[in-house]
Amino acid sequence: MGIIQIELFATLDLVAQAPGSPEEDPEGFPFGGWQAPLIDDVAGTQIDAAYEGTDALLLGRRTYDIFAGYWPQYEGDEDFKIAELFNRVPKYVASRGTPDLSWAGSTQLGPDLPAAIREIRDRHQSIRVVGSLNLAQTLLREKLFDRLDLWVHPIVLGVGKKVFDGGAVPSNLSLLEPPVSTPNGTVYLRYGLEDGTPATGDMGAPDRGV
Repeated sequence: MGIIQIELFATLDLVAQAPGSPEEDPEGFPFGGWQAPLIDDVAGTQIDAAYEGTDALLLGRRTYDIFAGYWPQYEGDEDFKIAELFNRVPKYVASRGTPDLSWAGSTQLGPDLPAAIREIRDRHQSIRVVGSLNLAQTLLREKLFDRLDLWVHPIVLGVGKKVFDGGAVPSNLSLLEPPVSTPNGTVYLRYGLEDGTPATGDMGAPDRGV
């Protein structure tokens, strides 16, 4: 069975809306493109490495439309090696509408998201969810993921859609590798979903457990 891995860029207050450009999500959000000034070579290398082994993309409608209009034009460009991966692998689109699926290898998921996730897990080994914040929130809430990669940037915005907006459920996660920071202060965190829900305890008890 394959794994579902969510890739998200966030601020210290966990805003993950429109990191790439002002046009990415123009619904009154004043900080579209907040990530661009903070990208450095170390972060770029981390991001490229995070996609190694990817054999399918799972995308929300808005992110899919942006990617479909952007990455095909960079096919074969040595400066955009990730374009070769994104253009080559199958793309699965979660949408209630009727997206234009002209980007090669694109398929719309059916309305039963859990069933669709199980199906693509059986078909692929390493499925990446890129951006697609609304979809990512659904996967987090329903625990339909295996790993969560967060790049936490050293800014606070105070407004915008957050990673866990729209509800969150009690979950246990484990840090899979030591955090790594970039020269610009971005911290890369990789978590894995664990079984169960968070335990409670008493800090005054000898063993601090329940």
